[in-house]
Amino acid sequence: MKRVSQLTALALLIGLSSSATFAADRLSPLTFTQLQQQKGVAIDTRLSAFYNGWPQTLNGSQGHEPAALNLSASWLSAMNEAQLADWIKQHQLQPSTPVALYGAQSDNQAVAERLKKAGLTQINLLGDALQQPERLQKLPHFEQLVYPQWLHDLQQGKAVTAPPKGDWKVIEAAWGAPKFYLLSHIPGAGYIDTNDVESEPLWNKVSDDKLKALLAKQGIRHDTTVILYGRDVYAAARVAQILLYAGVKDVRLLDGGWKTWSDAGLPVERGTPDKVTPAPDFGATIPGQPQLMLSTDQARGLLQRKDASLVSIRSWPEFIGTTSGYSYIKPKGDIAGARWGHAGSDSTHMEDFHNPDGTMRSADDIAAMWAEWHILPSQQVSFYCGTGWRASETFMYARAMGWENISVYDGGWYEWSQDAKNPVSHGNRGPDTSL
Repeated sequence: MKRVSQLTALALLIGLSSSATFAADRLSPLTFTQLQQQKGVAIDTRLSAFYNGWPQTLNGSQGHEPAALNLSASWLSAMNEAQLADWIKQHQLQPSTPVALYGAQSDNQAVAERLKKAGLTQINLLGDALQQPERLQKLPHFEQLVYPQWLHDLQQGKAVTAPPKGDWKVIEAAWGAPKFYLLSHIPGAGYIDTNDVESEPLWNKVSDDKLKALLAKQGIRHDTTVILYGRDVYAAARVAQILLYAGVKDVRLLDGGWKTWSDAGLPVERGTPDKVTPAPDFGATIPGQPQLMLSTDQARGLLQRKDASLVSIRSWPEFIGTTSGYSYIKPKGDIAGARWGHAGSDSTHMEDFHNPDGTMRSADDIAAMWAEWHILPSQQVSFYCGTGWRASETFMYARAMGWENISVYDGGWYEWSQDAKNPVSHGNRGPDTSL
């Protein structure tokens, strides 16, 4: 009787396994041309790094199929049914919309099962995916958002795509003392306290002289490649944007920050930073790119122009004046004439720009979100938030997307709201109110 039970259990287990893989095993292959003829949608099930343009092998194909959506199998554990339903609705997929998946077989299988459970009925495989490099699309500057395995390979001395041209450094950025850094950080990483790049009372960037001193202390020259990461992506982005302003030519972000490194299970170390040999000379004038940081007068000037957008990277409650978003900022409201660029649920979140794993959302999604508010790549665009962190993260994404005439309004809502003469808006409003 015991043996029969074991056999029955084994049969049930085999049956469950077979049913679990049934969806993927039975997927029909479509060519990209056939998918287009059926007005279907390709879905890339790989990591966002590969979707963005990093090759999976050193000389492999780069980018994604035209207009493909990215639904990485690695996100599924972080997406419940409601979140997946929102993703499907957001991308206007109907139950009968033909979709064709491409990526690793196991990833396609996992995504197919979830999409089928969510109600999609026309799920296929893209049979000729990534076989025509000339039709693939990628971020114009995908290399500015690095991913964990690339960084690990670089540290191991392996050949990598888009390597630094000279000396390079990995630096963690955060506010205050390095309490989390001391417990665990990327091997060899230095540390920058954001208090060294911005200061009270308004948390604007420090003077150029102080910035020069910090760069010297960190051993950073204009031709040093600096790879930044943070427990909070926007802390690293704030430092990155200021380094670019100073004139460091090659500044990159670890996409998704510390979490992606930790999730990848890569080596870590603990303790204080290694001693850094100071750089005797930056090797160029500071600031090297002053146009990347706008003053209040310059920001005010953008409001009068048809070919420019002053973009609020604040939560909707902040934008309409329900809250200031900060305990130390009392005035509520936002800059009259500014356009809403989205952000997140509150002043410490940026969900509107993130995939479920915290990496940058697809460029197509971000550009579409901005286009609704008449924010276009052809314009002069300056981002701001309360004090610069969220705006800097958005700036780094726009830069990777190839937007050229972009900047950060350093003072943001904190500085703007200090002057009663500056025009302020309150209440619900739509995209056309900023025209």
